[in-house]
Amino acid sequence: MRIVRSLAVILSLVAMSVAAAPDNMKAFPPAEAGMVRYVLQVPKQNDETAFKVELIVGKTVQVDEGNRYFFSGSIVEETIEGWGFPRYIVSKLGPMAGTLMAVDPDAPKKSRFVTLGADPFIIRYNSLLPVVVYAPEGVEVRYRIWSAPPEAKAIGKG
Repeated sequence: MRIVRSLAVILSLVAMSVAAAPDNMKAFPPAEAGMVRYVLQVPKQNDETAFKVELIVGKTVQVDEGNRYFFSGSIVEETIEGWGFPRYIVSKLGPMAGTLMAVDPDAPKKSRFVTLGADPFIIRYNSLLPVVVYAPEGVEVRYRIWSAPPEAKAIGKG
């Protein structure tokens, strides 16, 4: 009977601590006018150090098939004061630029997702916190999960 009471006390304490755990989204303010807040919650992994998240920001536009296009702009990481959580902000997207290969002016345009022109923006994988990105309206935020195999390979001497 004593074990049952102890177990009941432990379970009630666990339940209270889960109920009292702060809602992580409270740290992230709503988007300002003209902006959209995107939220990604990644699933728990056994070894999260073997994973990374790539944030991809862009817009679907009509372009020719012969050129490579990209938008100017950047993703900036900020730490939310008082919480220590990161958030990611794209203050503006554009203008769009691209290569200048000659194409048939009568060729039909194609819908393509055109992204920021910078290097890939890769962040730490953390299933305990949401990934929160603020971007202008009309902008799309996508992501990719990168993973590494568990074994590291040696480099030969040379």
